[in-house]
Amino acid sequence: MPQPTPSTPPRRLPAVIWALGFVSLLMDISSEMIHSLLPVFMVTVLGTSLWAVGLIEGLAEATALIVKVFSGVLSDYWGKRKPLALLGYGLGAASKPLFALAATTGLVLTARLVDRVGKGLRGAPRDAMVADLAPAGMRGAAFGLRQSLDTVGAFVGPLLAMGLMLLWANDFRAVFWVAVIPGFLAVALLVFGVREPERERAPDAPRLNPVTRANLQRLGAPYWRVALLGAVFMLARFSEAFLLLRALQGGLPVAYTPLVLVAMNLVYSLGAYPFGKLADRVSHIALLAWGLVVLVGADLLLAAGSHWGTAGAGIALWGLHMAMTQGLLATMVTDTAPADLRGTAFGFFNLVSGLALLLASTLAGVLWDQLGAPATFAAGAVFSLAALALLWAWRNSLRLQALAP
Repeated sequence: MPQPTPSTPPRRLPAVIWALGFVSLLMDISSEMIHSLLPVFMVTVLGTSLWAVGLIEGLAEATALIVKVFSGVLSDYWGKRKPLALLGYGLGAASKPLFALAATTGLVLTARLVDRVGKGLRGAPRDAMVADLAPAGMRGAAFGLRQSLDTVGAFVGPLLAMGLMLLWANDFRAVFWVAVIPGFLAVALLVFGVREPERERAPDAPRLNPVTRANLQRLGAPYWRVALLGAVFMLARFSEAFLLLRALQGGLPVAYTPLVLVAMNLVYSLGAYPFGKLADRVSHIALLAWGLVVLVGADLLLAAGSHWGTAGAGIALWGLHMAMTQGLLATMVTDTAPADLRGTAFGFFNLVSGLALLLASTLAGVLWDQLGAPATFAAGAVFSLAALALLWAWRNSLRLQALAP
């Protein structure tokens, strides 16, 4: 079989990218077994208010995204990705027993923060490792594959949670204990199944601080536009906990609430890899724009009513939006950042996204408490239109960057 050359790019992604995808899959099974039940557990068992649910979810997800800044910078400075990813996955696995032990909202918050610190530590180094390993011309496919496998875990986990809830008469804590197992399997696969590529570096080259004025200038205006665009996307797409609560409001039995994430993530998983491959061949701007149009439709349906048909269609469109845009944003970060600053680039991208997600989820909870669920999803539609306007205003500069070698 002839070896790939620059003129004949490889047709298959490296096995290590598949391994990273399966690590993500296992950890997502573990996490989503818990997260698909956690908002309902907090509201029905612990008596947590909707405002507090929104704040906890916003703090947790924002923590993950903000921590990515430091892990990304450190991975560039250190020249190693895997040790930080391993620490992050280890913290994620170690946090799972805390959910089963939680008797107060405070311990749930602690467990969520530990879990999300782990996610933050692993996210940027893992994404940078995917970028390092992906063959030229296949980055969209590589990110799409990892995201697709990750999302398989995100609907397998809720399915398992639902089955166990039905089997064990809504015993939340027993389900949370089972979720510990795939978390530790993910850590084991990362240890034994993923080998980090050697990065080219002169033996006597000094380690340089990636966060300097000169390096931040090297990231350039196109990268910062992508980062700001990602933040506006987060304002438009608050925590998925509100999807679960909308379905519960519509009369869905507690044991079946994981079906919300199953439906959303099934659509997400089926679409992520094809849309990732499509992103390697078509305009990024057009694909992002259509993704935002889909999100507006999802928000309007969810604002219109909580009946299972209406809410189900909105949740499916939400998953389609995720499939169209999430891998693409990661590809755009990779395309606009220098190779030696990829970890830092993903870190800062997630910092601004994390701050936006904290604001979005807190605002969503306040709107729900004060004005009801329709106001929460209507606000999401407004922010989606704002992101679409920003994308249109920057279409020329972003398109030129996408066409650059």
